[in-house]
This record gives sequence, structure tokens and C-alpha cells, in this order.
Amino acid sequence: MPSPPPPARSTVGLACAGGVIEGAIYEIGALCAVDEAVDGIDLHALDIYVGVSSGALVSGMLANGVAAQALSRAVVSESPDPSLNLQPEVLFRPAFREYAGRLRRLPGTVLSSLRYYLLNPGDLSLLGLLTTFGSVVPTGLFTNAPLERFLATAFSTGGRTNDFRTLARKLYVVAMNLDSAEVTVFGEPGYDHVPISTAIQASTALPGLYTPVEIDGQYYIDGVARRTVHASVGLNAGADLLFCINPIVPINVQLHQHADRLLEQHANGEAQSLAERGLPTVLSQTFRAIVDSRKRTGFKKYEHTHPDADLILIEPECDDESLFFSNIFSFKNRHDVCEHAYQATREHLRDRAETLRPLLQRHGLSLRMDVLEDDRRLLYDVPLSERSEATWSPPVTMAEVLDETNDTLDRLDGLLDRLYARSGEPPAP
Repeated sequence: MPSPPPPARSTVGLACAGGVIEGAIYEIGALCAVDEAVDGIDLHALDIYVGVSSGALVSGMLANGVAAQALSRAVVSESPDPSLNLQPEVLFRPAFREYAGRLRRLPGTVLSSLRYYLLNPGDLSLLGLLTTFGSVVPTGLFTNAPLERFLATAFSTGGRTNDFRTLARKLYVVAMNLDSAEVTVFGEPGYDHVPISTAIQASTALPGLYTPVEIDGQYYIDGVARRTVHASVGLNAGADLLFCINPIVPINVQLHQHADRLLEQHANGEAQSLAERGLPTVLSQTFRAIVDSRKRTGFKKYEHTHPDADLILIEPECDDESLFFSNIFSFKNRHDVCEHAYQATREHLRDRAETLRPLLQRHGLSLRMDVLEDDRRLLYDVPLSERSEATWSPPVTMAEVLDETNDTLDRLDGLLDRLYARSGEPPAP
């Protein structure tokens, strides 16, 4: 009797959510852990890729055959391929053209406002004035045009491509049309003529941080404005198994605090709320909570709309304070955040091994427990002589960043004092 034919190969995809710079670095570290722990796949050789915001950059690189390990080097500017090394000036170029364009509107806006309030003096108020002058406020602090140029160069070398239509794999980059609030999926028919680098530029245009991106006469902004992961794009494209990487979760600073200790802190005036950290932290927590709620709703819906597909969601724990408060603008901290994500994801996979093992087996994959149980494993290489003493620590907190800065300034003051003493010149006031 002939043996039954082998089961059809599953279509495996990856969806990477947004999260600005920190999100991309978290995703790269997490993907490195998944890549080495799941046997049977290479994350840079899957069938389907979906990316939104900073996740679009990661997905675009993977779809072009760049391995997660290579990205972990590039993000700290240590890749042997210089076209992949990401420098901070690529991400933080002031939008001078936007500033100039808005300033040119100022005289006309002033005249128009004076005319209106002379005719309607009862409408004059501070809030009304702020609203009137809204058209002269820049739409973003920075331009991500340098990011587009960086990506265009990276995708034009090393056998990579900047054309959706010539990719060996399916890649979808999600953005939002600013004027219609509709989701646009670059890579789908009708939108696959747009260069991949330009699509990623549009998807990463976070309002307030970056200016909107014009493509074919339409303006686009960050796709996270509509949804976080956009897993439905991958599922609709035919994914049987979809790995979802999401770096945006709200934090619960009280999760590991015992009730009696919390009450004691309040009594002594020691307890710290997120409100005490100021407006940026409050806005970050609010945004994360909104995004997380929409993600949960979407994943519940997928159980009914795509009942035969499996999703594996990987994201930070909600008590991960070190990641929430990290200083992502430090090169050292980029290294630490990526290592942190790598170690946290390894722990996540170990803890969920019993649940993940049968799910992966349905698609011909397996977990490498020998890799996950190797406690000496690090993402960034350490010389063999130092391996036994190498320890991993979570990213520094803002307080530690300030302490380290103060120590550096103190050492600098001491050095300047010695230099002045040798030269015989008094220090400048």
C-alpha cells in the first residue's frame, strides 16, 4: 500500500508592528531569539512579510534576505556591510523645508486673523488664536527623507531590490492616507509600483515627529494610526502560520508591588506614579494603552475570520520597566535594548514551550530547547576568555543615565582643571 503523500507545506509569514526607533530595535532582538530557537525556518526566507511603521523597515530588510543577526549588527553600526549600518543623522534631520514653508504662510495668516477678529471681536480668545495659527505650525519636527535615501541605497546593493514586483517573497508595507484615513497597503496590486524605500518612508512618518510623505499626489502617515500589527494583511495573503512581533504595550508599574508595600510607600510619600514623570510619559502610556486595546480586539476577531490560521504573538511583558523608560538615543543603550529583547524573548519562548510545541508541529516546525535552555547564550559576541564572566543586565533607567552623565561631567571638570593648572591660565567663567 503506498504511503500517504506528505502534508502540504504551510505558508509562513511575519508581521512586525510599529514602535518608532525603540520598537525596531526590540523587534530585531526578539527576531534573533526566534530565528535561532525555531527549527525549520529562516526568518529572512519566509513566504509573507508585513510591516508597519518601524516594523516596515525590519520586514523590508528581512524580505530582502538580510538575516536578523545581521540587522542586530547594523542597528549598532557594526555590520561588515556599510550600506546596512544605521546612523542617527539618518533618523533626526530637522525638516527645514517644512519650517520655511510654514513661515511663508505667517503674514497671510496674521492679516486674515486680524480681519476676522476686527469683524468678530467677541470671538477673540487665546484658544481661538492658537487654532487660527495652527496652519503655520510645522507638521513634523524631522523629515525622514534621509531614511528613504539610506534604504534606497541598501536595497540596491548585495543582490537586494527596491521593487516589490521583483522580490522573491511577498512584502506588504502599511501606511494611512492622511486625507481619507484609509489604510493603504503598498505591495498590493495598484501600489506595488512604489519603491519599497518610499513605502517604508511613508509608513514610518509618525505625526508630530516626521512630516507626511507625498506619493502620487497623496499624503501618507504612519500606519499605526489605524492598527498596530495589521496581521490581517498577512492572513488575507494566505499565511497559515503568522509570527507577530509587537513592541508597543502599556506598562503596569504596580504589578509586582505588594499591596502592603504600596500603602507604606504612599504613607511615606515614596510611591511614584507615572504622572510624576511628566507629560511625555503620560502620553506614551495613553498611546500604548489605546494601541494595545485595538490589538486585542483584532486578535479576537481573527479567531473567527481566519479560524484555520495560527498566530504567535511576541511582545514585552507589561511590567518591563527597563524597556519602557530606556534612553534609546544612546548607542550603548541600543545595544542593551536589543540584548534585552533577545533575552526576554528567549524566556518567553521557554515559558510557553508546552503551548508552542504542538502549534509549531502542525506546520512542520519545532522548538530547539537546547538553545533556549543555554543560559550562557548572548546576542552580541563576547570573547571566549570572558564568556564565563559575561553577564547580561537590562537597559539603564533614566535615573542611571543621569547619574552616568553627572559622573562623566565630573571627570571632565577634573581634566579641565589639570589642563588649566599646567597652562597657568585661569578657567573660563
